[in-house]
Amino acid sequence: QVQLVESGGGLVQAGGSLRLSCSASGRINSIYTMGWYRQAPGKERELVARINIRGGGTNYADSVKGRFTISTDSAKNTVYLQMNSLQLEDTAVYYCNVITFPAKANWGQGTQVTVSS
Repeated sequence: QVQLVESGGGLVQAGGSLRLSCSASGRINSIYTMGWYRQAPGKERELVARINIRGGGTNYADSVKGRFTISTDSAKNTVYLQMNSLQLEDTAVYYCNVITFPAKANWGQGTQVTVSS
């Protein structure tokens, strides 16, 4: 069992920046990927970015490449999402997602990101 606590959402003007954090506790040694999904009103939840804890490889949605950066701390139990050049269409609830061995998805409670014009 892994518990996730997210922070860092809020209201920002278009072009601004926010950093989301997600701290994991519990069976953190079983984690092999950490990432962020988002869900906008009326839309399906979509992958934003994820990082492989063991190998360090990353994946990004095309819509955020070059603007968002995913990273972890040295202890590999906190994942960050640095979001720059935010756009109106980035408005969504952002969810932390951690995959633990063998293939269990763990979700955070979600944090609202609202980008205003």
